[in-house]
Amino acid sequence: HPFSSPTSCIYLHCDRSRRMRPTSATVAVSAASLGLATAFVGAPPAARTACDRRTWSPTLTYEPSISAKAITGRTRTRRFSLAASVPPAQQSSPASSDECDVLVLGSGPAARAISTLLASSTSNGSGGFDVLVADANFDRRWVPNYGVWQDEWESVREVYASFGQPLGDACIDRLWSVTDCFFGGSFDIPVDYRMRLDRPYCRVDRDSLRRTLSPESEVDVLNEGEGAARYRVVRANHISKATAVNVYSPAGSLSHDESGSTVMLQAKDGETIQVRAKVVVDCTGHESKIVLKDDRVKSNPPGFQIAYGVLAKLDESSIPDTNFAGPYSKEAMTLFDYRTDHFPDGSNELYKAETAPTFNYVMPLDSNRVFFEETSLVARPAVSFEECKERCMTRLEHLGITVSEIEEEEFCYIPMGGPLPAKDQRVVGYGGASAMGYPR
Repeated sequence: HPFSSPTSCIYLHCDRSRRMRPTSATVAVSAASLGLATAFVGAPPAARTACDRRTWSPTLTYEPSISAKAITGRTRTRRFSLAASVPPAQQSSPASSDECDVLVLGSGPAARAISTLLASSTSNGSGGFDVLVADANFDRRWVPNYGVWQDEWESVREVYASFGQPLGDACIDRLWSVTDCFFGGSFDIPVDYRMRLDRPYCRVDRDSLRRTLSPESEVDVLNEGEGAARYRVVRANHISKATAVNVYSPAGSLSHDESGSTVMLQAKDGETIQVRAKVVVDCTGHESKIVLKDDRVKSNPPGFQIAYGVLAKLDESSIPDTNFAGPYSKEAMTLFDYRTDHFPDGSNELYKAETAPTFNYVMPLDSNRVFFEETSLVARPAVSFEECKERCMTRLEHLGITVSEIEEEEFCYIPMGGPLPAKDQRVVGYGGASAMGYPR
């Protein structure tokens, strides 16, 4: 999403005294506002030797970290007792079976990013991990529009290039050299005052990025650098729902043991596939069915970022200066327009806008095509999609912007805050499933 920013998290090793300490074995970085992941896997030799000598005995409070040695199975693990064994499912035999180092569930930006990097030849120094991406809707187009500061994007590109997975120039389809903001009407700021930032902003070409983070055999390559990912794909979804930590329904659909996990997948035609994986990573989003949140830690319920976006063609037949769309310069990306002067003084609409503010986010594209998005940054309870849409259209009308055609609409929903995933579960949540959709 346009307003996310880089963050990093360090997994922890649990030693025999049950103390937790950070390790360099695994560091995952969610980078630049796409929810993309850069995963650095592989400890230095000294750390790997120490890991080999350790006898793991985690309790239900902790989980061992995911390291290169854990994924490849070379760590000597003598005992692993996070959950009791689950009886085999009472169902017919699967139509097919597969094995992999890492099974990634989902195929959005987070899933394809972490899969691309884990499968790259530099991720473990020996040709990459065998990564299998499972999603019955793997071929579905990505819907959201993604924006990113240019300097952050270049940092992401450097990391991907270091993994032998370059992100080509085609991944950016629009660059603005400056970024505008409007906060007029508050703190005695004149309504028409424009604050300009000399910081370039980019719009990501979601289709090119999707193809870049995909294997060549799975997409139609159009530009240099696309189709370079090395993971495998199965078009099927998991069928499980967590009923307790490491316990799932239906019985046998997902089970863990000392050497990995067995997952039942189902294709759209009903065919079942059994996959054996050393690690399972869930990237199915905020509404994950198999990653449980930690209810033992007190936390406020999440707020919600809600936005209504519209890619529109404008009627500019009576506009004297087509270098502008209303007050918005087409040479700039408008990050915030928080003004409320489009609502009458004393009106209920103004009261609601001041109680739960929204702003307009504006990306002028080519000619008379502009993407507008009315966004509630965070609210509890959430502002409705209908409210955001009404505010957007009221704002455009007030600014003298006439929409002649709507090419597409976008409905954005991002939980903000809330509890983090429980630490003692075997499935690793990533992206939205791990509350990383809006890292700060």
